[in-house]
Amino acid sequence: MSLVMRLFLVSLATAVGIIHAPAAPLSDADREALIERLDALKQAATERLDARFRAGFQAYGAALGSDDDALALYLKCVEKVDFIDQKKKESEFREWKRKEDEKLSKPAFKTALRHQLNWLSLTCQAASENADRERLAALAQSSMDAIFRDIENLKDQQTVLKQSVTGTVFAKAYEIGNLKLEKWSTSPVDIQSVYENIVMPPMRNPSNIDKLRETWLRRIQQEGAVAEYWTGKEGRRDNNNREEGRSNIADANARSPEMDRFLTETLPGLGWQMEMDLFKSGDQAAAAVRMIGHIEKHIGHSSAKGWSEQFRAMLTSNIPIPPKPTAGQ
Repeated sequence: MSLVMRLFLVSLATAVGIIHAPAAPLSDADREALIERLDALKQAATERLDARFRAGFQAYGAALGSDDDALALYLKCVEKVDFIDQKKKESEFREWKRKEDEKLSKPAFKTALRHQLNWLSLTCQAASENADRERLAALAQSSMDAIFRDIENLKDQQTVLKQSVTGTVFAKAYEIGNLKLEKWSTSPVDIQSVYENIVMPPMRNPSNIDKLRETWLRRIQQEGAVAEYWTGKEGRRDNNNREEGRSNIADANARSPEMDRFLTETLPGLGWQMEMDLFKSGDQAAAAVRMIGHIEKHIGHSSAKGWSEQFRAMLTSNIPIPPKPTAGQ
């Protein structure tokens, strides 16, 4: 038995001996004293957590200034989590950096880290009890837009961007991985989760129909970008094959199988989901016409029969139009 274990058992036996007494219920005074002590311990634990949270949040904000700043914080966090905390030598960290130099020097990797940090910062804000969800929804949309505007340059960084930000070395270094999150995605490129849980819910009413449709089209465009750049070895079409007048056959041959599946299977499905959402959110007359046209256009799609059944059920259930939000909502 190790010395540490023996000392632990001795301290445990001592503690048991101290509190050993005939069985008896707690008095009211005892209960009040214990509750008071527990409240004090909870407050102390909260203050320590808040201190780590503030330190991390400030470090993340400072590192968002540039790609090089993001990389510098990444290296600092890796050194702490994977070397200092593991009692490894400084020379081992230097050797790790030497081996990782090619990856660390890539501009795309630095940019991906910056996007990751930005999402972690938003995630920290979302975990706050006083989180402004409407403001965060707008910031989340802007964060995703920034990533997908640069997706061609980030085509080999999907692993970084798909990682849960609460599991990154940034979060581990400041011990803030156990955040309480409701309806929030921990990855900035989890498109379905971000749109369904964060961005779209405030728009689902008659007053925001145009904005909801615009947001759906943006979501579909980004889903297409994922299929084009982040699936298969040939997910990206060669820009040289986009010359005006090039035949549809040549374009089809330039596409990856994943992109073909997206265009023939996934895209019509997303279009149907969009029209269903618009119909349920109040755009019933216009969406109904588009839904009939969608089924006719994609009558050979494997889901066409199901779409018809869904739409018929919606028409017979007489779905009410959501009320317009009142002032302040």
